[in-house]
Amino acid sequence: MAATPTYLIPLGAPAPDFTLPEPLTGRLWRFKDVKGSKGTVVVFMCNHCPYVQHILDKLLELARKYKEQGIGFVGINSNNVETHPEDAPEKMAALAREKNFPFPYLFDETQAVAKAYFAACTPDFSVFDAENRCVYRGRFDASSPKKEVPVTGEDLSRALDALVVGQPVDPQQIPSIGCNIKWKPGYEPYYF
Repeated sequence: MAATPTYLIPLGAPAPDFTLPEPLTGRLWRFKDVKGSKGTVVVFMCNHCPYVQHILDKLLELARKYKEQGIGFVGINSNNVETHPEDAPEKMAALAREKNFPFPYLFDETQAVAKAYFAACTPDFSVFDAENRCVYRGRFDASSPKKEVPVTGEDLSRALDALVVGQPVDPQQIPSIGCNIKWKPGYEPYYF
């Protein structure tokens, strides 16, 4: 497990569109389907990553809270399931069912969406405003699996609180750190 930081795309960048399947339901989702009226959180995540497991329950709690305030959420798994079968679509569906995900958990088999979002790690957060412009590329909070810091989601929550009330999001942001996305051989993006 290599700790990898978020690659910081420029704030103001538009949200790339996507069409991805949800293993739980078989439905295809696009960005416009998950978009919230006040903003949207796109989180690259997976089943096996200890960094994701560490924050998952709090992430689901925050998603439920902020969805009621106009913030859309989507989870995307872009990992190579040949090397990491625990992230396979059927395992994604099982986790989403077990935890009652309040957002679609989509599978990016080609890894093209991860590249479009400059995703580097799991979890990797991109937050977009109501006009689909990136306003946040930072961490969930200061916790990690080996730190004695409680999981609060405070960094992400601050950004979402600003969006909900129509205030600018603080541009001073600390990158997320997690497991690197498990790229297919020869698929590694140019930004590494």
